[in-house]
Amino acid sequence: MSKFVIHGGKPLRGTLAASGNKNAVLPMIAAALLTDEAVTLENVPAIRDVAAMLEILTELGADVSRSGTRVTIRSANLRHGEVPRALCERVRTSFLLVGPLLARLRKAKVHPPGGDAIGRRRLDAHFYGLRCLGADVNEDALEFTVDGRMRGRVMFFDEASVTATEHILMAAVLAEGTTTILNAACEPHVQDLGVMLQSMGARIDGLGTNTVTIDGVDRLHGATHRVISDHIEVGSYLALAAATGGELVVTDTQKPHYWMINRVFERFGLELELDKDSIRLKGGQIPNVHPDAFGAIPRVDDGPWPQFPSDLMSAMLVLATQSHGTVLFFEKMFESRMYFVDPLIQMGANIIVCDPHRVVVSGKSPLRGSTMRSPDIRAGMALLIAALCATHRASTIHAAEIIDRGYEHIEDKLKALGADIVREAD
Repeated sequence: MSKFVIHGGKPLRGTLAASGNKNAVLPMIAAALLTDEAVTLENVPAIRDVAAMLEILTELGADVSRSGTRVTIRSANLRHGEVPRALCERVRTSFLLVGPLLARLRKAKVHPPGGDAIGRRRLDAHFYGLRCLGADVNEDALEFTVDGRMRGRVMFFDEASVTATEHILMAAVLAEGTTTILNAACEPHVQDLGVMLQSMGARIDGLGTNTVTIDGVDRLHGATHRVISDHIEVGSYLALAAATGGELVVTDTQKPHYWMINRVFERFGLELELDKDSIRLKGGQIPNVHPDAFGAIPRVDDGPWPQFPSDLMSAMLVLATQSHGTVLFFEKMFESRMYFVDPLIQMGANIIVCDPHRVVVSGKSPLRGSTMRSPDIRAGMALLIAALCATHRASTIHAAEIIDRGYEHIEDKLKALGADIVREAD
């Protein structure tokens, strides 16, 4: 266990290279089980969730080698299809191994997956999709079997679930016949997984839309794929720089991933310069909430792509505490994500909690250093931003390793921007 000790109150400035996308690479690691040939992933971030997924593959019998940001996986000799409970509990995407294991071994057993405590996260769409493909699903025991190859069909998701879309995409590429997913998720990381599968020989149409069609193939081959950069990480650092009154340039970005993020920054009176492969937040900008038409309080709410990502709500909420004006945050996707605001209120933020999904933030509020605990990856990053804005005394954030699950080399990157932060044993 470790903790961060932060002395805040200084504008953060500098240049960062975006890391590989956490939400893309985790399902890609699972997808490497779909072939007995070598799969190499480049631009792999050094985060705890990646280490957990690679440990699971090693337990299953895959040969995993890593050199810097490059990971090669060879799963020719899978030993079994059961993921131990302790490993499942470490990372939510352990559940995404079911589809690839069914395709390779015709059976799989997992345990309830871990992940952030941000509210109920349904597995129903996964069960539905696997059953549609012909799998026998024991929901209570989390045991799965299939008689021969899975079989393609048309299915309709009752929610545009990212992980369920990724899961069924992986399961369907080796199924017999054609699978059509209606109301599919189309986030950048879902699209990047599809591109990786195409490079392995999969036949997929409709990536980036809500209707994805997969024509099953008999086998997939090895491939090398570079993981896209992480727009959630980038958005978090942009919010951090803006909240502290600094400036930032982020490289290795993809412009189309930031249209909605840019619109939300505009609501805070902040200009982002979006180039083809970089983003710049100019210094000297003062966050100032722009009211909606006729003076109405503006709203920041999340939703499926291309709407604003839920994973950025926490960071933007802290930015709102350092902005002049009032804004309503409406978290529609997870009923417990907003519970992290209590430490912000204790630090001096002017926040009214309306219900588990909505909070009203009025700023600008000076924040005081405090002692906190990271409840989940994104809230942990948001508390870091608050601590870097705070004055009067140092802040301490316990459970720093939770933040490490999604943000690589976090203290090194912050120090490079001028932050006064140290990691200590807890």
